Amino acid sequence: MKTVPEIDWKRVDALIKMALDEDLGDRGDTTTIAVIDDSLHVEAVFLAKEECICAGLCVAERLMKTVDPTVEWESLVGEGDFCPKGTLLARVKGSARSLLTGERTALNFLQRLCGVATAAHKYQQAAGPDCAILDTRKTTPGYRNLEKYAVAVGGASNHRIGLFDRIMIKDNHRELAGLGGTGGILRSVERARKIYPDLEVEVEIDSLAELPEALESKAEYILLDNMSSADMAEAVRITNHRAKLEASGNMTLARIPEVAATGVDFISSGALTHSVKSADISMDIIQTEK
Repeated sequence: MKTVPEIDWKRVDALIKMALDEDLGDRGDTTTIAVIDDSLHVEAVFLAKEECICAGLCVAERLMKTVDPTVEWESLVGEGDFCPKGTLLARVKGSARSLLTGERTALNFLQRLCGVATAAHKYQQAAGPDCAILDTRKTTPGYRNLEKYAVAVGGASNHRIGLFDRIMIKDNHRELAGLGGTGGILRSVERARKIYPDLEVEVEIDSLAELPEALESKAEYILLDNMSSADMAEAVRITNHRAKLEASGNMTLARIPEVAATGVDFISSGALTHSVKSADISMDIIQTEK
């Protein structure tokens, strides 16, 4: 498994509060309050209804214990475990009212993160061991830490976290830098080195014609944006390990093996987070007690 970022619990607690506030409003879970006796206690399980990579049990537990600190939680699998259809992911005991109140919101977090981890696993498996799959900044607002956590749990790798931890000179940066004449990539990298000498630099190029200047700039990474597989293979040959190459743009699961075979070091895909399908998971009550 790749290095997994730590969960930023301060941010997650804020997300949990926001999610519960929008679900409960000022009156709480009116259906459960009206229908369920406050003395009833139950045991329930979280069940994988399709195969998935597990991610986010700790977040679901945190949410349930935010609803009710007396809830008892037992994780039955580990983060990053492959879970066939029918796997019991966790067992939870407590007030029936509390479990019903937290059920949907806990599942929203867990299903989303398992979906991201599962997609990351599939993409990395398709790429093979010599090419790393990267996520992007195309994340759900507020969820970036959790979604990048799930990507790493699934076996893929994290790109930059935000705008602060890598210089990344993309097409619009190059366009504006080009207003000063030729050599925009060189000027941009030189300025970045002077202002942020501690940060690595990545340059995006759209064609092989831009590769010589990108190599001359000595950027650590060069992003090959929306290039054909043939052009990417040629970029690998020309670069000859002088920089790390990242392929990006229209990186579907079906295309990953072909792109990885060109010899690029990385393939980045926004699909890991911006269009992933949430995993099918349910919370089923299995026992009641007064």
